[in-house]
Parts: sequence; structure tokens; C-alpha cells
Amino acid sequence: MSIDVLNKLFEQHFHSPASRVQPLQGQLGGSGRKIIRLANERVSAVGVLYDVLEENVAFLEFSRYFHQHGLPVPEIYNEDLTQGAYLEEDLGDTSLFEFLSEHRDGEVVAPVAVEAYRKVVALLPRFQVEAGRGLNYEVCHPRANFDRQSITWDLNYFKYYFLRLVGVPYNEQALENDFRRLTKFLLSAPRDFFLYRDFQSRNVMLRDGDPFFLDYQGGRKGALQYDVASLLYDAKADLPPELRRQLLDYYLENLSRYVHIEREAFMHHYYAFVYVRIMQALGAYGFRGFYERKSHFLQSVPYALKNLRWLLQNVELPIELPTLMEAFRSMATSERLLSLASVAENLTVRVLSFSYKRGLPKDETGHGGGFVFDARSLPNPGREERFKPLTGKDTPVIEYLNQQQSVHQYLAGVMSLVDASVSEYQRRGFKSLTVSFGCTGGQHRSVYLAEELAKRLRNKNGVQVVLQHRELESAPR
Repeated sequence: MSIDVLNKLFEQHFHSPASRVQPLQGQLGGSGRKIIRLANERVSAVGVLYDVLEENVAFLEFSRYFHQHGLPVPEIYNEDLTQGAYLEEDLGDTSLFEFLSEHRDGEVVAPVAVEAYRKVVALLPRFQVEAGRGLNYEVCHPRANFDRQSITWDLNYFKYYFLRLVGVPYNEQALENDFRRLTKFLLSAPRDFFLYRDFQSRNVMLRDGDPFFLDYQGGRKGALQYDVASLLYDAKADLPPELRRQLLDYYLENLSRYVHIEREAFMHHYYAFVYVRIMQALGAYGFRGFYERKSHFLQSVPYALKNLRWLLQNVELPIELPTLMEAFRSMATSERLLSLASVAENLTVRVLSFSYKRGLPKDETGHGGGFVFDARSLPNPGREERFKPLTGKDTPVIEYLNQQQSVHQYLAGVMSLVDASVSEYQRRGFKSLTVSFGCTGGQHRSVYLAEELAKRLRNKNGVQVVLQHRELESAPR
């Protein structure tokens, strides 16, 4: 699959060629998609290259159907399925996960982030119930229903790629007996709704404060509980329990506008779906982390175990699953998994902007500093009167720099170096890295670059970003 096909699709749709091509994050994901932003001075779009035809067909048909029904999903501009390529609306760079990361202090989540989550859970019933009524489930891949086979795949994924690879002891037949009881119980919930399947914070984008939804190509018919459980127990998001409860209440309030379901009946099955979603996620972490040796996936395991510990302490299921619960308790005390937790402790990356006129930033970590990138070779917005009172955080400056090919090339080089260091620092257990950007006045280019790097680093597992603009913070107000 070549990027040339995306350039062709772009030019066909917009009647002008793309002058900038920028690979977006995705190399750390598990899907294998190549996601690329194409743009020129007038417009931008996101191109996707992926060679699984069935998933592409499902995503495109679902997208068009949702879009026709007024749901916030990307508009599909163009496609060439013979080449595994399609072009869609550019929804920006801010995911719900990133927005949450920027607006929290430990367990304290800022009201603006809570409001973003409230908007998301309020929209979910429209997908599940309203749009789910007329959806063409024949294009679903790999199953049209979250049925016995789907559940069996998820449970075996967890058993073989997590429990077995981690070395948690269990009696195979007794565990299978629990799996059968759990499956029968899950299938007793009403399931004539659209099940999004991968409804998590990284698959929701925020643009101008409003949510837009992605990655529903694995959707199928199923129960209502699964998707809200996926969002609220999204491991890396690590939502506080009280916030999860409030958001669940708000979801049920909005759900009642579309379908009559008694709260007690919904909650009867809810935590079983929470468990099965956590098991599915752990299976994925184990497969990608232990089997494929992509270690960054293992950094989500401690957060999933934290959710399991909360469930074990606070929830009693209406069915008996003794062997499975014992496996969970063993996982919670496993020395191997506890060591993963220590490995996954955040690497703090300090990202700074500064002016060379005032000298290099002072190192406050005791490690002697880190990367220092000189941005003075890049086009300078400060030379134009319209930009002089603005900074690299303001939209006109951002748009100006986004239009400069040299800026994209510069940032790509920076990301390559920083990515490699972050991975190696995490592997070796280092806890601190500093990346500084300098320009003439510390107001435009260096601020923009620091903001862009911080935004991208916040998408990485196990990374805590501290962003500081030295000259902006010291400027008179």
C-alpha cells in the first residue's frame, strides 16, 4: 500500500493536490493501520491505509450511515478499497484521553474534562438505540452479533494470552465451567442494540469542545452494558470510582429517552460486562506485550488490575464464578504483575520553551539537562505585525506554522529522536527526561513546538508530561 493512492484520492476530492503529508500516531496501536494527514493551504483530511477489506467495508458503511443520521463521525470523502485506502474528515489531534490527561491532577478531574465525558455518554444511546435500529449488520466483521462465539473468543484470548503467559495457576476444566456460566449470564441480557465494541477514550476526538467518534468497525449487535463499561473502565484513563458512578447515572438518564429499561435490570448484568471487557483488554495487552513483545502495551496492565481490585472489593456478581475470581485474586498479588506495575511507573518528560536571549533553561532535575532543539532556522511568525501580540498557543500562529513544510519536517525529526529516548528510558527504568525548544523570543516557534511535542507525548503509555513556557510565564500580565 502506497501513500500515492491517498494523494490521488485527495486531489480527486478537493481538486487540488496535497502539499503536506504528515504521519499521525498509530504506530503504537494494535490495528496495523497507517494514518496520515494530507493538507494544503485550504483544506486537510486524514487518509487511512489498511489491507483488511472486511473492516474497511464495515467502517465506511457504518460511517456513512451514522453521518446520514446526524451523528458526529468523520465524513468519508473518497475511497479505493482495491488499494485498502480511504480519505476522511480531519477531526484534529485531541482525543478524549489526551484531554482528560491535560485536565486532571491525580484523582481530581477538572470540570471541563467531566463535561466532555458527559457529552460522550449522552451521545452513546443514539448510536446504540436510535442508529442501531436500521444498521446493516450484514457488513459486521468478524461477527454480526456479540454472541456465544464472540464471548468465547474474548474469554479464550484472556486465558491463553494473559493468564497462561503470566503464569497464573488455574484448573482448566473449572475455569471453563465458570466461562460457560458467565457466557450464559451475559447472553441473558437484552442485546438487540448496536454494540460499538471499542468504545474507549482514545477513539473519541474533541473538536471545539464537541466529541466525534472513531473506530467502530468492530461494531455488531449486542447488549447496552458493554460500551459504557468499556468507556468507564478504560484502563489507562483510570477514572475515579465516584466519577464512574456519576457518569453511569448520567448515561442511564439519557438512555431512558430512547428505550425503556429499568435501572435494576440494567445493573443486574452491568458488572459482568465490566469484567468481560477488562478480560478482553488484558488478553490484548498480553498478546501485544508478552507474545509480540511490544512492551508499551504492558504499561496498561497495572491500571486494569487496579480496576479488578476495586471490583473484587466492591462488587458481588449474581452468579458464582469461584475459579475465575480466584484467578483474579492471584493476578492482584502476582509478583510478576506487581513488577510490571513498577516498570510502568510514569517517565516524567519536562517539555520547555525558552528564548536564547535569556540563555538556556536551568536544569531542575539534577540530571544535567536533556535535549535542546534550536528552532531559529524555522519561519518566524514574529516578523509579521499580525502575529507579534500572539503566541505559539494561538490559532492564527498555529495555522501559519502548520502550513510550513519545514516545520513538519523539523518536528518529525524531533519526534524520532525523542521517541527513541523515551522507549529506552522506560526500558531502563529512568524517571526523568527534559526536552527544550529555543527560538529568538521564546514566544512563537518554541512555544508551538513544545505544545505539539507535549500533545503527542501525552498519547504514550507510561509518560507524564510537564509543560512549561519560560518566557510566557515570566511575561508581565
